[in-house]
Amino acid sequence: MNKQAASLIVGAVIFLVVLSVGSRFWKSVPAGHVAVATLFGDVVDKPFEEGLHIPVNPLYDWHMYDVRQKSHKESAAVPSQDQLQTRLDVSVQYRLMRAQTPKILANTGTLTDVLNVNLVPKLRSILREQGKTVKRAEDFFMEATQNRLQVAVLSGLRDFLTPKGVEVTDVLIRDINLPPFILKAIESKKEREQAVEKQKAELERYRTEQQQKVAAATAERAAAEQDAAKRRILADVQAYEIEKINKAIGKNPNYVKLKSLEALEAISKDPAAKVYFINGDSPQPLPLMHLGDRQH
Repeated sequence: MNKQAASLIVGAVIFLVVLSVGSRFWKSVPAGHVAVATLFGDVVDKPFEEGLHIPVNPLYDWHMYDVRQKSHKESAAVPSQDQLQTRLDVSVQYRLMRAQTPKILANTGTLTDVLNVNLVPKLRSILREQGKTVKRAEDFFMEATQNRLQVAVLSGLRDFLTPKGVEVTDVLIRDINLPPFILKAIESKKEREQAVEKQKAELERYRTEQQQKVAAATAERAAAEQDAAKRRILADVQAYEIEKINKAIGKNPNYVKLKSLEALEAISKDPAAKVYFINGDSPQPLPLMHLGDRQH
């Protein structure tokens, strides 16, 4: 190996050593995180926020914490007053408090330690305590019960976790799993209620149809009564007109003579008819001519 190659190798080694040692004098913290330093096991009280920090003590050991919003999902069996176990699926939204991360490191440890030691046990305990305030297992399905549970769990977690450096922002009940026989009873109840509602709808439809028929019959009857009234009025008018005409004709002597002549003409044309000339002074008519007899 020549001197030039040896010099290049020595230079590369020196560069790597300087770079390695030099990195101990600065610290880069990514977004959404804070860094907590320890010196010989002692926790530095002030955390290091996002960004580049120069210079820093090269003897520091670093512990990174993600302080962004997180969600922890938990499933727990919760007893109610009727001694039945209902499984609740709950989500807890939380974040680590930046200023409290040194305290978290000193008292609890990592984020996983925070969940296992503080959040999960307390959450399960509060759920069991609140479940005992529910009278029946099926009451977990009531909106008022769910709202009350969420508020109570949120309040209990905040009181317990805030001093420990954890900010709880919300608690949500994701699912409720009742005992199977309770679910079956609820389904049967719903089926009965649906059947009752269906019968009510049928009865309402029948009632509506009958009301429509009654209304139609009433309208037809009213129309028939109006038509009958019109007919009676027209008949009365016609009878009145006939009566007036008859009275007027009866008082006209020429009309009487005309009708007499028409009757005589009809008799004369009938071969079987007999013509009588009546003496107005005689009590009995005197037959003077029989126009229907044949001449022999």
